[in-house]
Amino acid sequence: MARSLKKGPFVDQKLLEKIKKLKPRAKEIIKTWSRACTITPEMVGFTFGVHNGREFIPVQVTEDMVGHRLGEFSPTTKFSRHGGKMQRELEAKATTGEAEKLKTITPPPPSR
Repeated sequence: MARSLKKGPFVDQKLLEKIKKLKPRAKEIIKTWSRACTITPEMVGFTFGVHNGREFIPVQVTEDMVGHRLGEFSPTTKFSRHGGKMQRELEAKATTGEAEKLKTITPPPPSR
């Protein structure tokens, strides 16, 4: 659900203070746990280390990201793959196809 327009976007004040102390395009990563913080134009050019529950994911803020939340660019779950019998069959076909291609491409070693 969207935040009320009269309240405005949520921006962490401690994060803004850290930004004011640094210069844009600085190599330093600003670590934050504030995933709900909305990206503002003042944040463009900085690199934030956004916590995903286990580690800090570096996020380089660009102009396209303004208006989004920091947490959108730091996924909290790791996608492994879709499961099921069909997926296993597709992967088996792909690996056998790749093996056949390698056999046809690589010439046999010279015999002595």
